[in-house]
Amino acid sequence: MNRIDQTFHMLRDRGGAALIPFLTAGDPDLDTTRELMRAAVEGGADLLELGVPFSDPTADGPILQHSLEIGLRAGASLPRVMELVSDFRHASQAPVVLYGYFNPILHYGLERFAADAHKAGVDGVLVVDLPPEEVGELLPHLRAAGIHFIFLLAPTSGPDRVRKVLRHASGFIYYVSVTGVTGVQPMLADAVRPVIEQLRQSTALPIGVGFGISTPEQAAAVAEFADAAVVGSAIMRIVDAHPGRASVTAVGAFIRQLKDAMCAARGLAPPPTANMPHGK
Repeated sequence: MNRIDQTFHMLRDRGGAALIPFLTAGDPDLDTTRELMRAAVEGGADLLELGVPFSDPTADGPILQHSLEIGLRAGASLPRVMELVSDFRHASQAPVVLYGYFNPILHYGLERFAADAHKAGVDGVLVVDLPPEEVGELLPHLRAAGIHFIFLLAPTSGPDRVRKVLRHASGFIYYVSVTGVTGVQPMLADAVRPVIEQLRQSTALPIGVGFGISTPEQAAAVAEFADAAVVGSAIMRIVDAHPGRASVTAVGAFIRQLKDAMCAARGLAPPPTANMPHGK
């Protein structure tokens, strides 16, 4: 079973919701990203979303655009990002979703990408600019490799788009809580909740909410009705504000605050701090 499925099954049995932090590979450098991934899991992250730097992002706001530029300068190419995931597997079996754009995957080669991603330990792929109408070439290779393709839905998604996504979706649904780019508008839980409740009537897949979640209070509000909260810009803002190794400690502490708030919203005790072996 895919690690994403295992994690959501475990959380549902416990009555919990998943915390999915986003990290940009290569910001501030690849070695620090590796440590940030470990710190995120130690802090209570259930899944990790790892951003693959791309020169022309369309869904990302100013904070993540800046972060992606740093990652590009650090040499965080698609092959090196998969090496990073492979290294991470020496320390953790937490699910990893690659977040990025289609151009690097196309140039890498679709079948080769799926095979290498599986070998590295990637569990899911979210391709921002690949809608359900255009995923047909990549999807069979990912399915053959046991990798989930994570689809996006948004407030602008009409009934036809929802049906198309649910026809092909696996792993979990990523609901974009606000229109526009990441890290600009706050998430309004009261507006998102009825949409998620309606969506639940059409799918048994877990539903995660992202874009606009930047505080423990917002993450807790999402945990009351969704299966996962995705937090990205707020984390990379911390990385930007804390040079070097200080970012690892700061991000780990912030993720612990997010997870504790989400557990409290579900009436659960905070999870113990994970102790991870620090391999290569």
